[in-house]
Amino acid sequence: MQIPVIIRILGLLLMVFSITMLPPVLVDMIYQEHSALPFLEAFVLILVGGLGLFLPFRKHKKDLRLRDGFMVVVMFWVVLGSAGGLPFYLSDANELSITDSVFESISGLTTTGATVIVGLDSLPHSTLFYRQELQWLGGMGIIVLAVAVLPMLGIGGMQLYRAETPGPVKDTKLTPRITETAKALWYIYLGLTVSCGVAYWLAGMDPFDAISHAFSTVAIGGFSTHDASMGFFNNRGIELIAIVFMLLSGINFALHFTALRYLRLTPYLRDAEFKAYMTVMLVVSVITISYLLLTKTFDSPLDNIIEGLFHVVSIGTTTGFTTSEYYTWPGFLPVLLLYVSFMGGCAGSTGGGIKVIRILLLVKQGVRELHRLIHPSAQFAVKIGRKPVPDKVIEAVWGFFAAYFAISALMIVLLMASGLNQDTAFSAVAACLNNLGPGLDQVGQNFASINDFAKWVLCLAMLLGRLEIFTLLVLFTPGFWRK
Repeated sequence: MQIPVIIRILGLLLMVFSITMLPPVLVDMIYQEHSALPFLEAFVLILVGGLGLFLPFRKHKKDLRLRDGFMVVVMFWVVLGSAGGLPFYLSDANELSITDSVFESISGLTTTGATVIVGLDSLPHSTLFYRQELQWLGGMGIIVLAVAVLPMLGIGGMQLYRAETPGPVKDTKLTPRITETAKALWYIYLGLTVSCGVAYWLAGMDPFDAISHAFSTVAIGGFSTHDASMGFFNNRGIELIAIVFMLLSGINFALHFTALRYLRLTPYLRDAEFKAYMTVMLVVSVITISYLLLTKTFDSPLDNIIEGLFHVVSIGTTTGFTTSEYYTWPGFLPVLLLYVSFMGGCAGSTGGGIKVIRILLLVKQGVRELHRLIHPSAQFAVKIGRKPVPDKVIEAVWGFFAAYFAISALMIVLLMASGLNQDTAFSAVAACLNNLGPGLDQVGQNFASINDFAKWVLCLAMLLGRLEIFTLLVLFTPGFWRK
């Protein structure tokens, strides 16, 4: 373990992150609400903290090993999540405790979208913009951005990219150099954000709301500038735009890159994960809309269709936008939507959850086991897109699946022990571990009413979900620390 190199990189990354405190200051200058001081104070504190870590080790320039990459990623997300809460804590407009400030920051950066703030409509524009900015930066991963920027400072990026990038297959590069790969991802991410913002603006949002909601839509974050979320606008056009961009952001960005490069749709049509993703969304949408129509939950058939489709895509992709209190819908629908969030988006997307490719592999492995029962001596290969999947990948998926639900069960028990009821505990863990946001019962609207212990457990759940379990868990294995 190269501790001096790790501390140097952490200092650099913190200094880069301190710059994110400046855009809210600019927003405050535009709206003249005199709310910039907390961001200026946070900027200075984070910058000085980063310098304090960097300067003593500035001459330590060595290539990162893989375990160094894991350490940098975990330390950065933990430290950054804590530092990101400074403006919330320092602001008089929020009056948040340390626990609530860190919770809000980690929720933003991990694109979870669970909030403890009540009264968003009365907050300064600078604070509202900062929340959305956190989600946008966390969407593609600040580490990927750092990989594109920091090589000029003498930092190798492949280890960071492999440690942070979501999905079961982490070695696929879109371009020969990792820096170019990171830049390609960010160009696509930025292009989707601009397109989404313009579409929102043309549909009726003011420029501030259009930019803010584009940030959280493409990041699959779910933060809004209004307590009523997307329901504030009462605009079906805006909801349809959100559906389109949530679906696009839930797709593997490598597919977007390939499709744009060759100007063809065939990369989507040939991709097994994409087809599974769209099939699940379609089937769950049909079930949800049919039940809403059957129970006449909304006044008109069109309302039932759009509300059903919007919430299936929003919850299924782990975005977390709402236009109505979906957790009060009749029958099994709230639980069905929560279950879909466990699948989440595709690998290599900004979505949370287990990821579609892992679910697909688990299903195919289950089918293979059934065939083996019938034909014990036969050899069956699990294939994705006509290509056999190595057994070690399937074993890794099973390991991930087991760890995911073991951690879920442990956290649910901890939350129930802290005083939360079963529905609240289950949905809170599912919402945070899947980086979804809204849950059921007490956490249907926000997480303000739950106790501090539960919030810290859920902070850990959000980090585990964002880093896909093993990136964080590997630090707790004895073998990781052996030379």
